[in-house]
Amino acid sequence: MGKKHFIALADYIRDHKPYCEAFTPQQIEHLANFCARQNPAFMRERWKAYIAGECGPGGGIKKK
Repeated sequence: MGKKHFIALADYIRDHKPYCEAFTPQQIEHLANFCARQNPAFMRERWKAYIAGECGPGGGIKKK
């Protein structure tokens, strides 16, 4: 898996989170573990911050 796949997965989670709490923090952590196993360069904290809406998909400042 590459960056575009991780962003697509995070986008799916972000798009569905407001409507129902479909993913618990534990499930997000399990998904992060899976992603890390798929690609050693996976940036877990950046990915979780993007899902939480704290940054953009590349880790930079969130665009308004």
